[in-house]
Amino acid sequence: MRSEKKTITVFGSSKPREGDEEYTTAYKLGCLLAENGFNVCSGGFGGIMEAVSKGTIEHGGEAIGITFNFWGSQPNKYVTKEIKCDTLLQRIQKLVDCGDAYVILQGGTGTLLELAVVWEFSNKGLMDHKPILCHSDLWKEITLIMNQQMAYEGRGIDLVKTYDTVDEIVSQLKKII
Repeated sequence: MRSEKKTITVFGSSKPREGDEEYTTAYKLGCLLAENGFNVCSGGFGGIMEAVSKGTIEHGGEAIGITFNFWGSQPNKYVTKEIKCDTLLQRIQKLVDCGDAYVILQGGTGTLLELAVVWEFSNKGLMDHKPILCHSDLWKEITLIMNQQMAYEGRGIDLVKTYDTVDEIVSQLKKII
């Protein structure tokens, strides 16, 4: 049973550690989301997933971790509810299903895959459109290029929005959810 609070699925790298700028950004996002009445959902492991979970639970929110057996990885200690999946594809689908909106922080190919999935599902009408909000210069460049291609193909543009700060992201989420 889902909580009455809206849940924001956060995607991002598993590499940042406490003290890194990306970790601090994710932690702040978790704090702000919880302070504004949101729960978070993430892949449940380390890095950005840990940071956003930590910030969320320290400020009264729930931190859902969608995990799968990935080289014996254990969920981070801040996950308040774990949902285990058998495969990476099941995990991605569950992350998509759990979110009322999606925030994409700095990341690599895994994060790119997650962004591509929610973008394509929204673009093709395979799910109701939910807000997709990105943070970092990396995603600004990618969304700019992709929107040019989408316009060329006659498809919807601006399904993905980019922001400079997590404060702007949370402010936008409060307005649209």
